[in-house]
Amino acid sequence: MFREEKAWHRENALYGPQAGLMCGSQLAHPLAPSHSFRVRLDIITLFPELITVPMSTSIMGRAQEKGAISLGVYDLRDHGLGRHKQVDDTPYGGGQGMLLRPEPLFAALEKVHTETSRVILMSPAGKPFKQSDAQRLAGEKHLIFLSGHYEGIDQRVVDHWVDEELSLGDYVLTNGAIAAVVVMDAIVRLLPGVLGDDLSAVEESFGSVGLLEAPHYTKPAEFQGLRVPDVLLSGNHAKIAEWRHHQAIERTKKIRPDLFGGS
Repeated sequence: MFREEKAWHRENALYGPQAGLMCGSQLAHPLAPSHSFRVRLDIITLFPELITVPMSTSIMGRAQEKGAISLGVYDLRDHGLGRHKQVDDTPYGGGQGMLLRPEPLFAALEKVHTETSRVILMSPAGKPFKQSDAQRLAGEKHLIFLSGHYEGIDQRVVDHWVDEELSLGDYVLTNGAIAAVVVMDAIVRLLPGVLGDDLSAVEESFGSVGLLEAPHYTKPAEFQGLRVPDVLLSGNHAKIAEWRHHQAIERTKKIRPDLFGGS
């Protein structure tokens, strides 16, 4: 076994999806051969456990086991300054809160950035994240997520490193790592083989037709006087498809009229 392969097996045994909370700058993505995963995801954060727990659970954990993604979680504190590993400071010009300093972020990014990297900053000031963004980013080879904290990050980091800023919506979270998990989940589930049925990602809400999903029903056919629509029990697939399309249109008009272009 080659030295690189030994290193990969050793790190993957310790820091793969089964490892739970074990992470940090020394626990970067496993040193797997480049052909073993489709997308490399690296996250720089002050709170690694906000990433490692959800990303090692259920479908996200299985995506790592299948080799669909390589996940690296970097603790920004490991690049902190001085004896107390300082990562933040007060803003020039005054103002509330603290900003993440440029030195730790530059050091962390220099460690993980490659020619194929796309750096994404999760920020309330970013462009609203949509399903089309998930589809676009699923085609990238390497994504690096910066998760802000406090009042944000020094603008020089944004100017020098960041390719795009994304937001989950017009509200503020306590930590950008939470938002990064949401975006990564939306991306990873689109990768081939991650979901049990690849058509699931196409037919769901905001899929290829741009509509919300039609209502779904399961057994029993009748419950407390509430019946499943007869068409779904008919076995007529053409009629079922027509019903679902009509229901998707009506549901979208009622719940998300903005998806019809501001109607």
